[in-house]
Amino acid sequence: MPATTYSEAIFVNRTSALLVATVLGAGLTLSACSSSSDSGSGDGSSGSAEASGAGKIGVILPDTKSSVRWESKDRPALEAAFKEAGVEYTIQNAEGSADTMTTIADGMIADGVTVLAIVNLDSDSGAAIQQKAASQGVKTIDYDRLTLGGSADVYISFDNTVVGELQGQGLVDCLGGRPAANVVFLNGSPTDNNATLFSSGAHSVIDGTPGITIVGEQAVPDWDNDEAVTIFEQMYTAADGRIDGVYAANDGLAGSVISILEKNQRAGQVPVTGQDATVEGLQNILAGTQCMSVYKSATEEAGALAEAAIALANGQEPETNNTSRDDQGGRDVPSVLLTPKSITKENMNVVFDDGGQSKEEVCAGQFAAMCTEAGV
Repeated sequence: MPATTYSEAIFVNRTSALLVATVLGAGLTLSACSSSSDSGSGDGSSGSAEASGAGKIGVILPDTKSSVRWESKDRPALEAAFKEAGVEYTIQNAEGSADTMTTIADGMIADGVTVLAIVNLDSDSGAAIQQKAASQGVKTIDYDRLTLGGSADVYISFDNTVVGELQGQGLVDCLGGRPAANVVFLNGSPTDNNATLFSSGAHSVIDGTPGITIVGEQAVPDWDNDEAVTIFEQMYTAADGRIDGVYAANDGLAGSVISILEKNQRAGQVPVTGQDATVEGLQNILAGTQCMSVYKSATEEAGALAEAAIALANGQEPETNNTSRDDQGGRDVPSVLLTPKSITKENMNVVFDDGGQSKEEVCAGQFAAMCTEAGV
């Protein structure tokens, strides 16, 4: 796989970057600190531009609502990667507001960041941020979500079409070869290009499976889990309850689906997909109310971002392993596309072994016996 080749190349790049930092930082003592506020915004720093040779790197996360991953996994993984490389950085969270993200970006640019990475809330606002950054000589990175019509120098993510394919195959497998099955799609936000790719990948598997009929499909604005409850309940009512499987784009939406299935005494009878391998998602898999999730290592993705950011700050071309098509911008964006993993009860230890979640947290309380039974 290209990801293996990429990892080998990254080892060489990381060694070179750290060697540069050591030479340029001779005689300087690097210190590291980080801070965060209750709102989820915050920043951290390690060393100095003179010590690292990489200037200052800014990262803007999108929110705390669409997924718990941004603050619980991505932020600490990014902090660890930047500290390891000895570069100065700031990480803040837009809290779901495109205006806030623009304000944060303006502040970071004014504060002298040399590389700015964003997880856009929508492509239009993301592209505007990148255009302004470029006009100020700041390199930009799309992190996790591709900004359509944007100008990012590189895109760091998982292969999101493959994510959808894994979800689609997971649902087909969980349906167990039923001769006939009604399926509905509960997609992510219509402003998130990843949600489009997830759905496309899932459709490529499910649409060609004999016996499966898609009886409903809705997108959930802003990945809002509360709104997803209402949307799925309406879909369930419209189908008169005749739903045999649900494609839910992530674990948060899966939880919303499961709440309605529980209300109708059908939780555990209707397979539901997910994504992100969250604590709740893994516990739902153990309980049998969710049939699978998709794991995307935050450590791996954050490490790839740190490598690309350091390369750009040092005037180098980042090591990539693919390109991603931006039809709106009419270009192929140099990309690092990592490999996601399908997670079921049988291979849940993959997440624990990588440090993606704590076994103690997932297997707490009523789930302890379930973990033991599953061999976790």
